[in-house]
Amino acid sequence: MHSKVFICASLLISLMTLSGGEPPFHGTIFLDPDIITQEDPSTFEELKDAGRGMRRMFDRRVNGWIQENAFLFEASFNDGLSIEIQVNPEHENVDLARQEAERYAPVIGQLPTALRKDVQTAWIHKGVQPFGGGNNNLLIHTGQAARYEKAGILEETLVHEASHTSLDATHARSAEWLEAQTKDTSFISTYARDNPNREDIAESFLLFLALEHRRDRISNELATTIENTIPHRLAYFRSKDFDLHPVTPRKPVALLNHQFDRARQLWHLEWIPTQGRQYEVSISHDLKSWTSLVTIPSSQEDNGTWQQTKPLGQKAYFLQVR
Repeated sequence: MHSKVFICASLLISLMTLSGGEPPFHGTIFLDPDIITQEDPSTFEELKDAGRGMRRMFDRRVNGWIQENAFLFEASFNDGLSIEIQVNPEHENVDLARQEAERYAPVIGQLPTALRKDVQTAWIHKGVQPFGGGNNNLLIHTGQAARYEKAGILEETLVHEASHTSLDATHARSAEWLEAQTKDTSFISTYARDNPNREDIAESFLLFLALEHRRDRISNELATTIENTIPHRLAYFRSKDFDLHPVTPRKPVALLNHQFDRARQLWHLEWIPTQGRQYEVSISHDLKSWTSLVTIPSSQEDNGTWQQTKPLGQKAYFLQVR
């Protein structure tokens, strides 16, 4: 994606159509407000003040880039990811800026890990302007956020935008995805049809999430329409085994080997990795408080492995891989 291109969610109202070859909807974020709700779990853990700093941000009100001495906050999540939230100084003071960061950080934490893996920053401005995704970022305009909240689709909109940020670059032009597009009889929405390289992933992924993991929250009519319209796209998403925590619980890591060499005081752990995911080895002395020791990316060829000399000064140690 070009660094200056920003993707927005369509502001069209969803509409069923009767023609078999036509997309069944105009835009997918409006179809069901309960795919993710306020009551659903969030990975958000902590927000820390990070002072002020000059940041380059995109602002839809001027339809361009601005340079501002933004209020900065570091948001951390329980899957090891973190983002810098940059709040426009128009919010007057750090307390008001923090309120905005605190408002959106838990919602961002409700997004699946796979959709946050490339999100490094979030920009928060005032104004009634569409959200955006891309540029390793989520763009939020608070006036528009209030409208999305009233309609119950703030979470769904952020799923759409984060799909741009973390999925488009890898998937939107891949041979497999283009083949799935060709095999399906239609696009899920006119927004996706009119912007096949830019919007099809984001328009489709939200409904994949709904069908596969929130089936009890959507109507039978909607489920049938999704299944009949984009079956090959759905199969493509399934094949990627995305990390959808916290929407779905994570599977326990399958340990192949865990040993402690008493002579050398050396721990050794080995596990079966899933490609594209990172693994964190943590230590605890009481099974309550855990300290991260290392984060290890999965390898295409090898099993996940970690070894380290046992730290001194405690009688008991507990290790976990997640």
